[in-house]
Amino acid sequence: MSALNIGARALNANLAALQVIGNNIANVNTPGYSRQNVLQVSSGYQQMGNGFFGKGMEIATVERSHNAYLTNEAQKAGSVAAADALRYARLQQLESAFPTGTAGLGAALNDMLNAWTDVSSSPGNLTARVVVIAKGEELASRLRNTAGQIDSLQKTTLAQAEGAVSTINALAQDLAKINGRLSEIGGGGAHTPNDLLDQRDKILSDLNKYVQTTSVQADDGTVSVFVAGSQPLVLGARANALAVGRDSTDTSRLSLSFVQGGVSTPIQEASLGGGELTGLMRFMNTDLVDVQNQLGRMALATAYTVNNQHRLGVDLQGNPGQDFFVPPAAAKGLPMLGNNGTAEASVSVSDPAALVASDYELRFEAGGMSVVRLSDGTSTPVASLPAQVDGLTFNLDQGVGQPGDRILIRPYEAVARNLQVAIGSPDKLAAASPVMVTPGTGNSGGLSVESLYASSPSANLTDPVTITFLADGSFTATGLGPGNPAPDNPGPPPSYTFKPGESITLNGWSLTLRGNPGAGDTFSVGAAPAGSIAQNAGNSVGMLALRDKSTFDGLPLSDGYVSLFADIGTRVQGAEFAANFSANIATTAETARANVSGVNLDEEAARLLQYQQAYQASAKFLQIAQSTFDNLLQIVGR
Repeated sequence: MSALNIGARALNANLAALQVIGNNIANVNTPGYSRQNVLQVSSGYQQMGNGFFGKGMEIATVERSHNAYLTNEAQKAGSVAAADALRYARLQQLESAFPTGTAGLGAALNDMLNAWTDVSSSPGNLTARVVVIAKGEELASRLRNTAGQIDSLQKTTLAQAEGAVSTINALAQDLAKINGRLSEIGGGGAHTPNDLLDQRDKILSDLNKYVQTTSVQADDGTVSVFVAGSQPLVLGARANALAVGRDSTDTSRLSLSFVQGGVSTPIQEASLGGGELTGLMRFMNTDLVDVQNQLGRMALATAYTVNNQHRLGVDLQGNPGQDFFVPPAAAKGLPMLGNNGTAEASVSVSDPAALVASDYELRFEAGGMSVVRLSDGTSTPVASLPAQVDGLTFNLDQGVGQPGDRILIRPYEAVARNLQVAIGSPDKLAAASPVMVTPGTGNSGGLSVESLYASSPSANLTDPVTITFLADGSFTATGLGPGNPAPDNPGPPPSYTFKPGESITLNGWSLTLRGNPGAGDTFSVGAAPAGSIAQNAGNSVGMLALRDKSTFDGLPLSDGYVSLFADIGTRVQGAEFAANFSANIATTAETARANVSGVNLDEEAARLLQYQQAYQASAKFLQIAQSTFDNLLQIVGR
């Protein structure tokens, strides 16, 4: 009987091994499947008079090839790779909104400034004036269209984030159900439910693609899953949820919260780690906001710089110049939740050349206030409002702030979206200058007038000023009002240094002379005669001079788009490197996991032959044992 038992056990064990191998082969392409193996153990022995005889073998269990550490590493690496890949893809979409060449913002900006060339050559030509207005409208249109594409990206990013959160919540529910089944069957006993554990790990892997998690496994095989460090997304058979939407204070940003028992707890983006949701939040809350501020600063600085110069000119009707662009509205502050005071604040532009592309927070403190630049955390104490910081004037519109109150101010968020040209008629273009220069009739040098235009508002702009050159090449000026630069030589008579081609800026006008002066040469600057307006192109030259005016972090106005495009290009290149790097790490980690848990068809084919032969041998042994037993019965029966 022992031989029959040994043969029967061997036959059943080898058949079971063949069944497991067949299951492995069938699931070679099943995502998340772990290779299974039959664990065989000896059935023990029995003592007989002439020694110890084995009783064969039996199946201990069916185990799965699994390494918890490698699985966890693959999940984390995949989570980071998913975040980087999604952010890179989104940044590529953002980059497409800023084309180069003739279709770009830079070309539109320079076309508008260069259009003043024809007006300076023929100030009375209405066609040339119409072209200037058309180029201004083209720039404003491109800025509006670009801002609209950023708004569209915000909407689609929000929709994708909502979809990611819905998937996360569904996966959390599925995992809670798996935990319930594992708890019911005792997943941590002698025999493990391999397919259930594979399903559990597959859900965890899918979950980490959307948000990085931390899991704690119990003895029964169930796992508790935490997000953002300590928020329990899944506890046993109970699942909580995440919720995403626009920030209640700043609708251009995403806000994520953890929901448990109907109570929402805000989650900070920095605590998320990896996952597609992290990539979406970083793109919308950082990349889009920063680029939107860069675009808004370009629009705001351009509008104010052009308007300031245009107002210094005179139109064809002899009227002072008006705004070329519709002045952007003052940005209103957004009080933060939890404020106790009633303060309301806003900002206006004081110096367009000093603007910094950033959002700001006005913080009320015990004993004062501070303006915090959110892009780098720079804090500027202010004693009272209004106060000037980074080319902006921060105003307290009404109410009183209490210590601890904060007001978010986004100076650039809506500028590009709403920019419009204010000039509708070509005769309203202020191409003429309110001042004119007259060389002295007795001048003996070789000086010629290159340009004269009003460069800044001044009450003394049209006061008569006479420039007289001295023998050493310097000059004196009579009739100056207050606020002019001090003479380079304060001795009697006070004089200024002259360099050919370098502008002389006095009384709010800028005069450029070229050549070599003679001793006693004079130039008189004063109000332009009303009858010279049609042929006066002084302010057109001033508008052309804006091309070289330092406006954007030391760059001239004509290169204002360079810093914007450079910032986007740097972000895209950095995101591409991060995506490739994290993808390689994730691939390596997944390969290491698959080498342990994956099905190798060559290996399974070899094992198939091995157990097939073992099964056949077991059947042959059982046949021999049965024949021997039958013969014995026949002999005894006689």
